[in-house]
Amino acid sequence: MEDNYIKDSEEKENANISPKETDKKDAIIDHLEICVTEAEKRETGALNIRDFYTVYLIETKVMDPNWGGSLTTFSSLWRRYSEFELLRAYLEVSYPYIVLPPLPEKKVMYAWQKVASDTCDPDFVDRRRAGLENFLLRVASHPLLSYDQQFIGFLQQETGWRESFKDAGYLQRAEWKLKALSVAVRLKQPDRRFEAIKNYGNELQSNLGSFLRVRARAVERVYTVHKLHTNYGRVFSEWSAREKEMGDGLQKAGHYLDSLAAGVDAPLEEEELVADQLKEYLFFAGALQAVCRRQEALQLALERAELQVLSRTAEKDGVQRGNLLCLAGRAGLMSRLFGVVDSEEVLEQKVSLLDQRIQEGRSSISCAREELSEFSALALTDVERFQKQKVLDIRETLASYVSLQIKMCRKNLQTWTHVRDCLEGIP
Repeated sequence: MEDNYIKDSEEKENANISPKETDKKDAIIDHLEICVTEAEKRETGALNIRDFYTVYLIETKVMDPNWGGSLTTFSSLWRRYSEFELLRAYLEVSYPYIVLPPLPEKKVMYAWQKVASDTCDPDFVDRRRAGLENFLLRVASHPLLSYDQQFIGFLQQETGWRESFKDAGYLQRAEWKLKALSVAVRLKQPDRRFEAIKNYGNELQSNLGSFLRVRARAVERVYTVHKLHTNYGRVFSEWSAREKEMGDGLQKAGHYLDSLAAGVDAPLEEEELVADQLKEYLFFAGALQAVCRRQEALQLALERAELQVLSRTAEKDGVQRGNLLCLAGRAGLMSRLFGVVDSEEVLEQKVSLLDQRIQEGRSSISCAREELSEFSALALTDVERFQKQKVLDIRETLASYVSLQIKMCRKNLQTWTHVRDCLEGIP
């Protein structure tokens, strides 16, 4: 078959995981601490041509001294964003049935995001650093991905990792297979299970996108309203200078209103971190759809193999009918009508060759059906794992979002209570 996904993944598993590790239900995150601690801007180029890029410091530390893993006790190395992309592309090719964790965006992708669009902006770089750390933690938490030797090399092999990746030919395989998935697929009999998963991925993407757009508009309005209270503070301060008896109360109320305006920045920054967690699942929806596309590609290969066998079977039937006509003595008429008619010996050779191709086609169908069945089983298992994790994560994220709103409202209520007390205390 054109896309032998399962074979690739099995070869990878056999090469990277020992029998002892295969039986494990845990992941290396249970034994290892992974942090992307800082980002650094670097410069490359010569003469008047300069280019800037950002590197990220990855630190790993083995926390379980009794663990027999292949990692060194402590390592520290720098990686570029493009190397993270390379790692994920490799994982996508080697484990096509897994819902891979997404990378944070390389640049701002949505107009509703209230973040800096400059990729060198410190705030944007720091948020991307946190997203890259979360990506590594997601991979390290997966019971299969975490033991992949290329992933372990990414964490601890400072030199030679990219070269070993290229030597293994993963770049070419990734480019070819990912291009194949970009073609629209129309199946005769799509798998209803994966159709449901694909539709769910679309709905998840749509719902999270709508939620994040509404949140962005709400944040903009809240920020504007709070900052407008600076005008209240200035008015009360100027007013207090002209009032002897009311001066102290007005001035104190003005200070509280100034604090209300200044106090909105920190809560909204915390809220942006929560929004990033939801945005991760916005990208996760794309990974879910990618698994469905790979299943469709396998099923399309099966349908093509079946169609090819049917075509060759029909061709064989036509040849056999021609052979029967020759035996019936109608070859002279056929020759006059259609030209030269093959001899009986030639027809038998054609039938024999078609029989061989039909047998090969049936063997391809058997392999394609087995591959599709195995891929579907593995993919459905990982989708179930993803769904369980998604429920836990989104529930926790939305609860955090609500808690932040309650916290900000309580703080605002307290501020307005102080303002009321100040005004009521005016003699």
